[in-house]
Amino acid sequence: MNSGNPFKAALARGAPQIGLWLSMAQPYSAEICATAGFDWLLIDGEHAPNDVRSMLAQLQALAPYRGQPVLRSVDGDPARIKQLLDIGAQTLLVPMVDTAEQARALVAATRYPPQGIRGVGAAIARVSRWGERADYVDVANDEVCLLVQAETVTALKNLEAICDVDGVDGVFIGPADLAASMGHRGKPNHPEVQAAIEDAIKRISASGKAAGTLTGDVAAARRYLALGARFVAVGIDVTLLATAVRQRAAEFGLGPAPLARSGPY
Repeated sequence: MNSGNPFKAALARGAPQIGLWLSMAQPYSAEICATAGFDWLLIDGEHAPNDVRSMLAQLQALAPYRGQPVLRSVDGDPARIKQLLDIGAQTLLVPMVDTAEQARALVAATRYPPQGIRGVGAAIARVSRWGERADYVDVANDEVCLLVQAETVTALKNLEAICDVDGVDGVFIGPADLAASMGHRGKPNHPEVQAAIEDAIKRISASGKAAGTLTGDVAAARRYLALGARFVAVGIDVTLLATAVRQRAAEFGLGPAPLARSGPY
């Protein structure tokens, strides 16, 4: 954990950052993905079966590699955000931010007083190397990179106001939830959804903030980058694994194993 935040610095200078979504909730697979050389790796605490301990283990697995970890909290709860920062997160992605008021509350949750409300416990936390970084509390507010997710019709209506919040470094467009909010649940590639994503990227970029999104479509990722998106995740570990193993099985004439019943076990 070097001083400063390379991911935040890259966004600030406009350098496109190519990332990968980590949803397997395992440090072993996270480290495998880190060897690929992505600029950033998203450890998902919203939809993947992660808790603070499993996210910590993945941070430790990623530490030797160049790819910068981004932690997605399950929500914007200040106590949860405090824990993620203390275990070593420098960059956070927070879902379901619909208003500037929510964004301001998240900025406060990620900053020590007087700029915010983050509780001070760095001396016993990994983020300061358990006190070895004696200046951590003095530089922490500047090192934090806060990304918020705009993923509803309401959020898009408030997009400029959200971007205008000081302390928000970037806005991530969540395609799946946005599609559902627009009446196209399960169809993030619907032309209306794609048009909304592209328009949002342009508006975020025009505000001076970094725009980001997620897609498994290489052509779409290149299109988003060309439109000005600065951080784009170009795949998800579980999806890539599922696709690869099913393809290999199909090459030997095999298909999905029959289930005794539908749904989880």
